[in-house]
Amino acid sequence: MNVGMLWFDNDPHTSLLGKVQRAVEYYRRKYGREPNLCLVHPTMLQGEQNLPVKAGERGIVIRAYRAVLPGHFWIGIEEDEQAQRAGKSRSVAPLGAG
Repeated sequence: MNVGMLWFDNDPHTSLLGKVQRAVEYYRRKYGREPNLCLVHPTMLQGEQNLPVKAGERGIVIRAYRAVLPGHFWIGIEEDEQAQRAGKSRSVAPLGAG
């Protein structure tokens, strides 16, 4: 994910999943699209590496990423899905073709 929405939520009374749900709902209202990836600081996952979560219509993966500060959520759409929506292919022609 190269482009996304940065969300801050340090409410100590709300679970990680609750915070992600709030961010997903805001993202959906603001951009009219369903995010599928949320990057958080590793300390926020409490030992989990990738956590698939049902936080939207199709769900979202919460993944550890050190560049994101604690209490922040970088939420958006993973590049592979963005390329598919734009009609771009990641396939490469074989050597000697053409």
